[in-house]
Order: sequence, then C-alpha cells, then structure tokens
Amino acid sequence: MLNRVILIGRLTRDPELRTTNTGKSVVSFSIAVNKLRKSQDPNQPDADFFRVTAWERTADYVSNYLSKGRLVAVEGRLENRKFVDNSGANREVTEIIADNVQGLDRPRDDAAGGDSHSAGASRPSATVAPSADEYDPFADE
Repeated sequence: MLNRVILIGRLTRDPELRTTNTGKSVVSFSIAVNKLRKSQDPNQPDADFFRVTAWERTADYVSNYLSKGRLVAVEGRLENRKFVDNSGANREVTEIIADNVQGLDRPRDDAAGGDSHSAGASRPSATVAPSADEYDPFADE
C-alpha cells in the first residue's frame, strides 16, 4: 500500500510555527494548487486548497524561509483526523503531513525602493550580465 502526495502550489498565508509540550517544532500552512481543467471563465483561475503540516527540521525551514505567495513543492502523505470542536460538533479534516518542502522561487523584495543593498552600494546596470552566483532564473526581466 502506498500513501504519497506531491503537490506544487503557492502558500495562501504565512506559515504558523508552534512548539509542542515536548519541544518539537510544528508548522501549519496552506497551499493553492491550480487545477488542470478549464473553468467556465478563462480569466478566473481555478484552484484546490490544501492544509499542510510539517514537523521539526522541515517546520523550521518553512517558518524561516517561506511566506505567503511563495511557490513550493510539498512531498508527504495524506492523513485524516477526526476531532470535536469547541462547540461540541464532530469534525473531520484531511491534511498533508509533509516530509519534504522545497521553495521553488525566490522572495520578491517588497521594501520601499526595491533595493536590498546598503545605502552606499550601487547596483550593476541592466546592460551588464550578472555573475554566475548572482544569476536569478526566476527574476522578472
């Protein structure tokens, strides 16, 4: 038997890191994954939304390096949980327990001015090719 899931999507909110009573890190986040079928309105994208939980080192990575809007690959397993909520109603939730999460893009610099360099540093002109360690294949051109 096999229970494996691999999804590529964008985080719909910032990850929420918590620590259990035993000191383990756990992070919760959700991702939106585009559907392959065409929706009725071609201007309206159609997506599925999945809850994801990651533990320990994976949780620390997600919390430190990923944020809302980032493109990620999630590998893990599906898990169903049943519980009783605060109002006494029975609930059931299906989520992905992630074994591996990888960021597939780089964060955009949303700071004022768009420059993450120090105030005295100048950026290379757009006509100069970036060095191999500065090349960003995901950057907008």
